Amino acid sequence: MSTVSPHSGTPKIELIGVKKAFGPKKVLDGVDLSVAKGESFVIIGGSGTGKSVMLKSILGLLRPDAGTIKVDGEETTHIGGRARDRVMTKFGMLFQGGALFDSLPVWQNVAFGLIQGQGMKRSQARDIAIEKLAAVGLGPDVANLSPAELSGGMQKRVGLARAIATTPEIIFFDEPTTGLDPIMADVINDLIVKCVRDLGATALTITHDMASARKISDRIGMLYQGKLIWQGPTSAIDDSGNAYVEQFIHGRAEGPIQMQVKLG
Repeated sequence: MSTVSPHSGTPKIELIGVKKAFGPKKVLDGVDLSVAKGESFVIIGGSGTGKSVMLKSILGLLRPDAGTIKVDGEETTHIGGRARDRVMTKFGMLFQGGALFDSLPVWQNVAFGLIQGQGMKRSQARDIAIEKLAAVGLGPDVANLSPAELSGGMQKRVGLARAIATTPEIIFFDEPTTGLDPIMADVINDLIVKCVRDLGATALTITHDMASARKISDRIGMLYQGKLIWQGPTSAIDDSGNAYVEQFIHGRAEGPIQMQVKLG
């Protein structure tokens, strides 16, 4: 991926002391994170550790209880209206389940942000959709199909094409390989690397798939009990010296992370 330093210039995304609770449950408990322009950062962690809540907070779908979130140095925690819309134009998103609209053909799914968000003419948006489908290895024959006619891997590719259609500066990937077999997952990982590089975009991914995390990231951070307990270059993940990270990346039942499992 990129060779950018995480400390060069104004961070593309910055979280400072971000906290979020739902009732008595602390989901984010003082998250600090800095992602440089052009960097691909992956957050790993088990289910229920706050990864999705962190992503939704950056997107503005949830408001933190405390702390600051900045995009390009601009504080975004409390903005709304046109200011929020302006920040949102910088974002692209690949949703976990694809989140395609069943009622729209593939090309309209890909072009949704262009037509609805930018008011682009449908003919021009369709041309861009065909171009973006080609970028993820899908031919123009797919454009008029409905999402229901596609395999899971093809749906994920269409979701990726939609994520890059508006040429975003920042792309979020929510569990991009969930539900895919190992070979298709690797194909998607390769496409993510290619698309992010071709756009020169900044990427933030949440996943529990270590093969994916290793392949698409410059740096990795582990979220556990609402805190980023370790972060560093991808090449250092196997020598983290952190027992929680060691247990997670090797998928061991024994270790400091105790799963709540009822037997019998």
